[in-house]
Amino acid sequence: MAESDLTPAPAETATRYGGAISRGRMALLFAVMLTTAAGNTAMQSVMPSIGTALGVNDVWISLAYTWSALLWVVCAPFWAGRSDQRGRKAMMALGMFGFIVSMALCGLALWLGLTGVLSAFWALIAFAGARSLYGGFGSAAPPAVQAYVASRTPRAERTQALSLIASSFGLGTVIGPALAPLMVLPVLGLTGPFIIFALIGIITLIALRLRLPNDEPQFPARGTAYDAPYAGGPSTEQSEDSETMPPPPATRLRWFEPRLRPWVIVGLLGGHAQAMTLGIAGFLVLDRMGLRATPDDGTGAVGLVLMAGAIATLLAQWGLIPRFDLGPRAATLSGIAVAAAGVAMLGVADDLHLIALSFAIASLGFGLFRPGSTSGTSLAVTRAEQGQASGVTASVAGASYVFAPALGVWLYGHSDWLGFGLIVALCATVFGYGWYALQADEELTRERR
Repeated sequence: MAESDLTPAPAETATRYGGAISRGRMALLFAVMLTTAAGNTAMQSVMPSIGTALGVNDVWISLAYTWSALLWVVCAPFWAGRSDQRGRKAMMALGMFGFIVSMALCGLALWLGLTGVLSAFWALIAFAGARSLYGGFGSAAPPAVQAYVASRTPRAERTQALSLIASSFGLGTVIGPALAPLMVLPVLGLTGPFIIFALIGIITLIALRLRLPNDEPQFPARGTAYDAPYAGGPSTEQSEDSETMPPPPATRLRWFEPRLRPWVIVGLLGGHAQAMTLGIAGFLVLDRMGLRATPDDGTGAVGLVLMAGAIATLLAQWGLIPRFDLGPRAATLSGIAVAAAGVAMLGVADDLHLIALSFAIASLGFGLFRPGSTSGTSLAVTRAEQGQASGVTASVAGASYVFAPALGVWLYGHSDWLGFGLIVALCATVFGYGWYALQADEELTRERR
């Protein structure tokens, strides 16, 4: 997407909200999201093979993420609120630090399990504990990035701007599975992706700290109270790198606050459908390709399927949304319908080509759905509430991964049709409810204070 896509059309809008986000700053925000997405999807592409090598039931592998997801639900709104007080950059840095430490410790725990130093049980317990660091502290970064972009982008451009940031996740999900098989190294084995992406995270964190200007509140030189949040002290003059941010609202946004309720409901239901699909995908490839006996060989096949889905996600977010100028409602409803069709195809796919194609169609749909519901949440509230709205969005996304992946895998283990049937039913519910409950795009994108 060209830089002009993010530039407010009216000159007075640019002046009021501080202008467009520069290419350099957008690249840093993109890198933060891309690094975490690539690391997480690289982990997801090797975890089915690691679980098989450890001799652990598939459901337990999925449940190992539960505590981390629950912490994400609780902590994301807290960190979003802190970003209003301490600045977006500080929370991005905290989130990257949580990602780095979590990936390194997860890799160490699983390596000890694969080498026999720890039993499979204790290796998974240690993995779950290390992963919780990502849920607790890694959850600080996405709300801060979203709030940074949303508070600096006019309403008419919001869906495309947030879609660009969301596409960094899409690109990361291409890079992660593509690199994961190459990172299975002689000494580190299947845990190689964990360690290498922790190192990549360190590089990203250094770039963030050095290149993104500070936006933290500036307090007066004396110890007196300041008049307005983010004021620059006694002088009203701003430095070149300072960011103009609206004061945080007095009231706190709740999940089911009337303005947000429809978007939260579709985000929860559609997010559960997406989480279940992703949770099943890796195990489905191992089963239908007959790779359970050779789990190391399964990494490449699982990675190929995840890459196909990631490329389709990028097509949605880099191509379809800006090309057709899709608003939140249109992107959400069309996306969930396409996702349902892809999941239905995935239920009957019996070879690698058809599995990859079906997963790509489902991912194309979810690639439309996710930015649509995210931007809808953002546009439903005022500019001053963007920090809290981003926290709600991140919390809803995390809630989808608390038990949905494990439930999907458990149902799939009993019957393919139970797992995929529930996912399609969730998609149909989102479409039906959203058709009547979601606000029209023309009203959402109308410029206002």
